[in-house]
Amino acid sequence: MAEVKNKEGLKYRIWHKIGRFISVGLVWLMHRVKVYGKENIPQKGAALLLSNHQSFYDPILCQGWLKRLLYFVPRETLFVGFWGWLIDHFYTIPINQEQVSLKSMKAIIDVLKRGHIVCLYPEGARTFDGKIDEIKPGFSLLVRRSGAPIVPMVIDGIFERWPRTQKYPKPGGRVGILYGKPIPAERIKELGEEAFIKEFNETMQALHNDLREKMEKKPFDYTS
Repeated sequence: MAEVKNKEGLKYRIWHKIGRFISVGLVWLMHRVKVYGKENIPQKGAALLLSNHQSFYDPILCQGWLKRLLYFVPRETLFVGFWGWLIDHFYTIPINQEQVSLKSMKAIIDVLKRGHIVCLYPEGARTFDGKIDEIKPGFSLLVRRSGAPIVPMVIDGIFERWPRTQKYPKPGGRVGILYGKPIPAERIKELGEEAFIKEFNETMQALHNDLREKMEKKPFDYTS
């Protein structure tokens, strides 16, 4: 696993503000973005923000319209060359996606215990069809060790502009973002891993269709 650095210093805050200003400006110029539910983001304290994964734009969409900074968990193979250097100058925790280690989990838990928000993509990879795929297990450990609530989040519209089969994004189109209500750590501990994952799948699917309806789009059929 790549080195997990302490990123509490002024340098990272400056990079964060510059990067947020530039990236949000570019996305706003290229797409019409509508955001719902920002009031559901805790004003202070730790939280796990779990989002669906539609494109490479997703970290910008997750963070851009929030005042609170987010830590992201990109795969460690991205930390090479110029882009690796650039990613390493933001709030990131490198992780081996092929074999998630205790060291990786501890690094995430440590950030949560310091009162930050960590953003993860629980499907594990970008969608192939725009719909939400099955949520991967493992989040209850982070909740049990940190006591952080989970905030569900969904993105819609960017898949049509930049699917994983397309090398570069296309401008235009409408993009929607919806932050759901926090799920307390006590609820997650009470349910247990298996029951929570089942319930969280249903929560994410319902939020996704709620967002699509707000955008005047046909809801997806998630019954199958």
